[in-house]
Amino acid sequence: MSDLQLSEEDLRCLGGDAGPAARMAMEIICLMAAREGTETLTDVTRGHIDGCILAHSANLIFAEKMAEMGARVSVPTTINAISVDRENWRSQNVPTDFGERASRLADAYVKMGARPVFTCAPYLLDGAPEKGEVIGWSESNAVIYANTVLGARTPKHPDYLDLFIAMTGRAPESGVYTKEGRAPRTILEVEPGLDGHDDVLWPLVGWLAGRFSPDHIPLLTGLEHLQPSNDDLKALCAAFGTTSGAPMLHIAGHTPEADTAPAPGAERHRIVLADLVGAWHELNRGDRKIDLVAIGSPHASLSETRRIAELLQDRSCNSSTQMVITIGRDILHEANAEGLADRLQQAGVRLIPDLCWCSIIEPIFPPQAKGLMTNSGKYAHYAHGLSGRHARLGSLEDCVEAAVTGFAKGNIPKWLQSEVFDPTI
Repeated sequence: MSDLQLSEEDLRCLGGDAGPAARMAMEIICLMAAREGTETLTDVTRGHIDGCILAHSANLIFAEKMAEMGARVSVPTTINAISVDRENWRSQNVPTDFGERASRLADAYVKMGARPVFTCAPYLLDGAPEKGEVIGWSESNAVIYANTVLGARTPKHPDYLDLFIAMTGRAPESGVYTKEGRAPRTILEVEPGLDGHDDVLWPLVGWLAGRFSPDHIPLLTGLEHLQPSNDDLKALCAAFGTTSGAPMLHIAGHTPEADTAPAPGAERHRIVLADLVGAWHELNRGDRKIDLVAIGSPHASLSETRRIAELLQDRSCNSSTQMVITIGRDILHEANAEGLADRLQQAGVRLIPDLCWCSIIEPIFPPQAKGLMTNSGKYAHYAHGLSGRHARLGSLEDCVEAAVTGFAKGNIPKWLQSEVFDPTI
């Protein structure tokens, strides 16, 4: 650590002037900087805490110990989705011991100064990071979206380091914090055409991009003629994060740094129709009879919520099928103000704040549900490991139709059909 260029404030922090918790945080940040081969730290303007799901008792022990030591964030900091619906878990048959410990975990981070938004999509909040802004986030989809779509700068920090960065406002200046660290090292050309595609294209492309570039930042080309919405890009980034460890990607014609020159010797690959068809089959291994439609991985946006209401019109969910939307409490507040929440609830749709599908367990996940459908490539990828059920992946319209009819479409989308592949599953 002797080679590190530290500010006077850094040195005071290391000397214990800000207390034992801040001293420990700065020591670990300096050790991480040495590990990453950088001699400099960078200021960050905001943080987002990821390690707030009660996956193990250690999560709670760590957070409460840090709060007890007097840990406080020094930059505006938000908190990720947690393990319970913070206000309503007691009425949802969640075991008391689990609910209380999960709530204590959330409360510990709030005590340290984190804003209790409880969302895995902090980029949907008012005042999202701006292009070039240096932040300290760790939640996978949020990091990828912030770097890729917003042009902000943050590596995919490991849990707990994100808290130390939020406490000190400092992070090792390496990786995508640097200009050279954001250069694409893989070029992926998506086969042209794809006429008549629906929104399931975007999670499929993201999932495949990660497969072709598991540890490098890729540049996607061939999609310039399309017009993805922010929801489409959200879905792509989240799916990319399931198959790649890279913290971002570039999409020619759509993302702010897509003109960044590729690194020398960048690999080149093509994503062709057969790849998209294969990805669709891989993510559609679940039953056609649908008991549960899962929306909100990452948390649903207000525009997605509006779209679901439009697609339902005056229809309701099938008596044998539940539709559940996980949503950030800020977005839910807006949906309530617009009357969307009441409209959806009258149609049999549940809106659950604070939780997301990566943290939902029984009984919030209906124990009797077997057939599962989602519009999220991220959840379709993780569903079996998390719930023991394989999923069906479809467009938002497909998901609404499955909620109303109780069945998923059996055929692969027309825009993906090829004589090489069996169009039924």
